Formats: sequence, structure tokens, C-alpha cells
Amino acid sequence: MSGLKQTFSSSVGAKTLMAFSGLGLVGFVITHMIGNLQVFAGPEKLNAYAKQLQDLGPLLWVARLGLLGLFMLHVGTAFRLVQANKAARPTPYVRKVEERTSFAARTMWMSGLIVLVFILYHIAHFTLRMPVGAKDFTSARYELPEHGHDVYRMVVLGFQVWWVSALYIVANVLLGLHISHGASSAFQTLGVRHARLAFLKHGFGPAIGGLIIVGNCSMPIAILMGLVGKGV
Repeated sequence: MSGLKQTFSSSVGAKTLMAFSGLGLVGFVITHMIGNLQVFAGPEKLNAYAKQLQDLGPLLWVARLGLLGLFMLHVGTAFRLVQANKAARPTPYVRKVEERTSFAARTMWMSGLIVLVFILYHIAHFTLRMPVGAKDFTSARYELPEHGHDVYRMVVLGFQVWWVSALYIVANVLLGLHISHGASSAFQTLGVRHARLAFLKHGFGPAIGGLIIVGNCSMPIAILMGLVGKGV
């Protein structure tokens, strides 16, 4: 156990830990997005999907706590690496030369922190069902005898509040940028060197990041435009 702890305490081990935790979180984001996109299929589909998740009972909370632990591990490891880099270079450069890096790479910390705040808001909005704008989701109006919570109605009414949709869109653009750089860096950290797998280091991150931006942002945009949720 001490050997394993020593391994992950090193810079290389910490980067490996951050890579694995980051890819695990990317997998969750994609799965979550696919489930949420069922809003385009109508209330029955989305509410049935939400009911399946609720029927997991304690297992759902085990998954939530596991996801929270993975997220905290990822953030904590990133913070530790930043502190280690600062400790290794206590005296800043006299003249700092900017490297040619992407916008996503330069804003990893900022986008990560904003996404963290958004996740907390998202949990309060849909999981804890706290009031959003004039929408009180704790009301009996959002309960269905056969499906539990009327998640479809909650999503539609929530995104009809323009600033909620704006926050969601901004957060997901930042999330996509964060993933576009982070996912590719993760495969580089894990030592993907085979020529046939080169796309994982160069194309996977931007492709997945773009897909997440388009997929997640399509929902509030469609609701604001009245293409989804008419009559709700």
C-alpha cells in the first residue's frame, strides 16, 4: 500500500491519476447527455428514463457519491500538481515568454472552477428541486403517479427562464473547451504512442468537446425557440 501511495504521490503518478479520473468524468458527461437528449423524444420518454434512475434506489446514491469522489479526486490532484509546480519554481521568470497554446489549454483552471459552480447549481435545480426563478419544483404539480417527478416539465419550465438557459449554455461551452484539451492531454499522459491511436491525442478531445457543446446546448436553445415543450 505504501508503494502505491508513493507512486501516486509523484508528479507522474499524480498526472496519471488525474488522467484516469478525467476520462471517467468524460464518460459520465457523455452518458448524462445521451439521457437528457431524450427531452426531444417527448415527456413519456424522458420521464420513463428518469424513473428508471430513481428506481435504482440506494444504488443511485452510491453512484452519485462515487461520482462526487471522482470529481474531488480530479480537482484535488490538479490543485496538488499546480502547487508542486509553484514549489519547484519559487522565483518567477524575469521575462515570461508565452507559449503557443490553445485557448482551452490557457483557461483550464477558470473553466474547471466555473463548471464546478455550475454542477452545484445543477444539483440544486434538478436533484434537490430548489426554486428557480418563479418555478417551485417542490410543488405537487411536478409529481406523476406513474413516473414520480415530472422531469420533462421541470426541464422545459427551467430552461424557459432565459438566464437559466444562458448559464447552462455558457457552462457547457466551458465544459466542452475543458474536455477538448483535457481528454487529449489524458491520453498523452497515459503514453498512447501507437500511430493508429494518434487520433486519441489529437482529435478525440476536440471531437468529444464539440459534441458535448452541441448536444447539451441544443436543449435550452430548442426550448427557448419553442421547438420543444409547447403547451407546458
